[in-house]
Amino acid sequence: QVLDGAGLDVDFHLLSPKGETLVFDERKSDGVHTVEAEDGDYMFCFDNTFSTISEKVIFFELILDNMGEDGQDQEDWKKYVTGTDLLDMKLEDILESINSVKARLSKSVQIQTLLRAFEARDRNIQESNFDRVNFWSMVNLGVMVVVSAVQVYMLKSLFEDKRKSRT
Repeated sequence: QVLDGAGLDVDFHLLSPKGETLVFDERKSDGVHTVEAEDGDYMFCFDNTFSTISEKVIFFELILDNMGEDGQDQEDWKKYVTGTDLLDMKLEDILESINSVKARLSKSVQIQTLLRAFEARDRNIQESNFDRVNFWSMVNLGVMVVVSAVQVYMLKSLFEDKRKSRT
């Protein structure tokens, strides 16, 4: 997401480890992309060469789902537990609840981070608008002062006696 900069747009490229283009966005202000990953190094690039005069502030977040979640890792805890099937069932329920809370908490953190990025972009736009309104208000004030001075001068010139008096 582009937070600040002229036009609020940027090009985005995502390349696979094989060098294939997976995503290409041209002059977008924000975007969300989901990619099935394979082993290797991915390359992503934010390109602002079309607007070399203005710099951009960009927020991005890389979310990796299912990292390190092998089926074996979740079953390791079972070998330490001995007891009845009822106990195993309760532990499985607890583990499922904990994983559910963890997933929801992670999703909440992601949403809050995204909302902070939106807030930062909107604040930059508001500050830019504030500066623009102040500038044009000062220009308007200057024009009004000049016009009032010209009107006073013109009004005085109407009442001046331009005849030469003979004494």
